[in-house]
Amino acid sequence: MVFDPTYLLCVALPTLLLMGAASWYVKSAYNKWSQVRNTSGLTGAQAAQQLISRSVYSGVEGANGLRDVRVMGIGGNLSDHYDPRDKVLRLSPGVANAPSVAAVAIAAHELGHAMQDAEGYFPMRLRGALVPAVNIGSTLGWILIVAGLFLNWTGLAWAGVIAFATGALFALATLPVELNASARAKRILAESGIIRTEEETRGVNNVLNAAALTYVAGLVTAVMQLLYYVMLVSGLGRRRD
Repeated sequence: MVFDPTYLLCVALPTLLLMGAASWYVKSAYNKWSQVRNTSGLTGAQAAQQLISRSVYSGVEGANGLRDVRVMGIGGNLSDHYDPRDKVLRLSPGVANAPSVAAVAIAAHELGHAMQDAEGYFPMRLRGALVPAVNIGSTLGWILIVAGLFLNWTGLAWAGVIAFATGALFALATLPVELNASARAKRILAESGIIRTEEETRGVNNVLNAAALTYVAGLVTAVMQLLYYVMLVSGLGRRRD
């Protein structure tokens, strides 16, 4: 399949260009707004701590849940994430230690995930439940598809497609989780007064919207790959008929 011209021209090349463009846009937005100091003067870590201590989230359950969230550093660049297992907000040096618009935007976004975790946000729970299936399906799926095509066994190939489809389902579940975390971030930054000017608001929107596009690109990529495998296995079924 790697050398199939249809796969290379209709799947591999378009998705490579799409993911590359999304990655470039994220880095471009981050690089621009990481050079703009926010008027509150807070670093990403300080902003996160302030938001946690103030319990900005309006729901009582969510606010109580945030009290257990810790803020810690992690190496790398744009490696920021929220770990629901340990209730830890892990921020990269460029976010944790910089008083920039980009830093507080990213820190607030990750805190948005902590809020989701505290209130049991269903799409987040669904995404977490899919992780084991995705880990198995992403490896086993294409093996079953190749084996089914090689053995001319349609049932085995379709089993591989179903297993591989868990990746697309995971990407679909991820999108509302990320969009909702960004929406929360924009709201709490404005409500807390950490972001105060129209320029800062524009910067936060730019950084978070750019990040959202990477998840849209990931979903499109997963769906295109899935459709390609469906096309292959459907062709096998027609040949057998």
